[in-house]
Amino acid sequence: MTVLSWVQILLYCAIVFALVKPLGLYMARIYDGIPTGINTLFAPIERGLYRLFGTRENEEQSWKQYAFAALLFNILGMMTVYALQRMQALFPLNPQALGAVTPDSSFSTAASFASNTNWQGYGGEVTMSYLTQMLGLNVQNFLSAATGMAVLVALIRGIRLRNASTIGNFWVDMTRSVLYILLPLALVLALALVSQGVVQNFNSYTAVPLLQATTDGDGNVVPEQVLPMGPAASQIAIKQLGTNGGGFFNVNSAHPFENPTPLSNLLQVLAILLIPAALCYTFGKMVGDTRQGWAILAAMTLVFVPLLLLAATQEQAGTPQLATLGVDLQASDAQAGGNMEGKETRFGIVNSALWAAATTAASNGSVNSMHSSYTPLGGLVPMFLMQLGEVIFGGVGSGLYGMLVFAIIAVFIAGLMVGRTPEYLGKRSRPLK
Repeated sequence: MTVLSWVQILLYCAIVFALVKPLGLYMARIYDGIPTGINTLFAPIERGLYRLFGTRENEEQSWKQYAFAALLFNILGMMTVYALQRMQALFPLNPQALGAVTPDSSFSTAASFASNTNWQGYGGEVTMSYLTQMLGLNVQNFLSAATGMAVLVALIRGIRLRNASTIGNFWVDMTRSVLYILLPLALVLALALVSQGVVQNFNSYTAVPLLQATTDGDGNVVPEQVLPMGPAASQIAIKQLGTNGGGFFNVNSAHPFENPTPLSNLLQVLAILLIPAALCYTFGKMVGDTRQGWAILAAMTLVFVPLLLLAATQEQAGTPQLATLGVDLQASDAQAGGNMEGKETRFGIVNSALWAAATTAASNGSVNSMHSSYTPLGGLVPMFLMQLGEVIFGGVGSGLYGMLVFAIIAVFIAGLMVGRTPEYLGKRSRPLK
């Protein structure tokens, strides 16, 4: 790889790890109810939401009540997204007059966005109205991410508390996750993306004449191209920060209206790992031992960085069979070299490999290149990260509590091997009474 390639990787890692402590500390203070300054600004909204939910800030829930509230809330959210897709032809903000989404596609999309999977079986610009994208999918991007963060916080409280019958309040944790963490970060990122050219409007699709007319598959002359519009930047911001991944357009972050410049690419791939990495420090701070948080972050990093380097070096090396045919695979001023199949020229090999590793490590799902076009060993990296259970950083909240489960199991097995009662952070594993 070139010197510039190494600089790009080092810069990315440096920014992510530099933000871990300040953001992690901020989130710990938010969840513990410690004033941060922003609390004063949004306090009236927070209290109003509690009245709407019929709860109070200091009203605690047992783990059964907490779990029931989380399940009920997300089931209702899934039903709402399904209904919105089925009836989108009746609602405004549909300049292309798109019809109702089919029942099977509506159910698949509603289930995947409610579970933070965000699997797409549709082309956004030809299937979803602006209202469906904003009120359905974009809202679920916030709420599914906030659910993962709330469940993580409940688990952390369960680990740190002694002889307690409650683990917090789901509605409080959900509200604080959205109001004080996800919403401010998404607003800043969306404004930055708009500055780079990501579209954010309610215009009808725009037809522009081609510089040179072409023909379609039937031989008809095509003199113009239709450019999709829409409120994309606001959805792109939270899709990355919430490790959701669902694209506004069909080709996701490879689309120039979602990800137009190298700077927008850097901001988006930073957003993918920002909260999952910072939550490690949040965990350490909330349990009263920041070394535990740094240890988990170090374990994640020791898996992620070598895999990232493997993907980048293998894609830069290219396909050996092509080299035997005399194809020049070396990087130069005239070409990127390596394996550029399925990659955008405005990002190049390293930024494509970096995105592929980050998005599969975080269970994000967004892409800026075609993973199926990677070399065998380059493509092994996203496959391996997915098969690890996506706990190397992982989804916001879900990645860390998945890693904590691994840590508890490891401590349990190690305790059995040495003949001691398994113990993690002062909590001993014992039969339930």
